[in-house]
Amino acid sequence: MQSLPDDLKSILGPSEEVQLYIRQKIYHPKINIDSVVITNERIILRHPHAMRLKNDYTDFNYQDVSNVLLEKGILRSTVKCTLRFGGEPLALSGLPNSDAQRAYGLIRENLVRYQSPLTAVSTGMPPYRQTMAPLQSSSGSCRKCGSPLVAGHRFCGNCGSPV
Repeated sequence: MQSLPDDLKSILGPSEEVQLYIRQKIYHPKINIDSVVITNERIILRHPHAMRLKNDYTDFNYQDVSNVLLEKGILRSTVKCTLRFGGEPLALSGLPNSDAQRAYGLIRENLVRYQSPLTAVSTGMPPYRQTMAPLQSSSGSCRKCGSPLVAGHRFCGNCGSPV
């Protein structure tokens, strides 16, 4: 990972950690180069201007992002984040495929971490749940295969025969 510029270090929160820093490469002559910082709390876009003497920052909290999409190309890819409150989607375009895939994975992971479980289910990611052992019914075991029956089920979970 490239070293993080000092101006970005100064705007990070006390518990905020940088997970990925991408400096977008533009192949035609241009002084202003945008960079993207993905932290454990937000996505920060850095826009230098005035011959790199001034910087503008735009940040997006993971609670404001409803979904993330990866459009993979041959050499370069685009990561699009759909915003919860409408407007243009946040598009990180022209990224090398490896950086785009890593950014997509980090954003997806942070979306699930920072959104409520019901919201995370609607985005296609299962919420974290602790699994419990099935409850045994008082009826005992299946007459056909002998496996234990789960309370409230009308069919055997092992062979499918009616209880």
